[in-house]
Amino acid sequence: MKTSRFLLVVVVVVFAIPAAAAERHMMQPRVPADKLAEARALRSPLPNSPEIIEQGKALYHGKGTCFTCHGADGDGKGPAGTKLNPAPRNFQHHGFWRHRTEGELFWVIKHGSPGTGMIGFGQVLSDEEIWTLIQYEHTFSGRRHGPGMRGHRGGMGPGDGMTEMQGTGHRGRRGGIDE
Repeated sequence: MKTSRFLLVVVVVVFAIPAAAAERHMMQPRVPADKLAEARALRSPLPNSPEIIEQGKALYHGKGTCFTCHGADGDGKGPAGTKLNPAPRNFQHHGFWRHRTEGELFWVIKHGSPGTGMIGFGQVLSDEEIWTLIQYEHTFSGRRHGPGMRGHRGGMGPGDGMTEMQGTGHRGRRGGIDE
């Protein structure tokens, strides 16, 4: 009986470590610390619209070649992405959008991400095209995030005046739904 419990504990720990490592990887900013405030201050000049999303989709699957690493469905499992360490970002994961601003995504697409396989596309894509891509990438999460979310306009960073989980649709400190 002790042997089977030990084996169960070992199996659980072995499978939990990769999940925990992936979660830490997802939450880790990809913008260098000395550029983070600058990146978080950036705001998309484009309106939210189906036309912009369609243009972003064309860029994602075409000129931007994003699908090559991030996958056709934005899951981070594109054919070239499987060889990268760390793995490409998974745009389908809700935590990805909760832990970064549009400005951070813009900065990484334009300048690249040091220590990863993400190269800068600032020589290939215009600023407007990058903002267009970001709108399309938001669609992989299954919904657009409200202005209180890091993944959209404002962010949930320290000192932004937001209460815990405000604007996420989850129950916050007061127990109500904030969406």
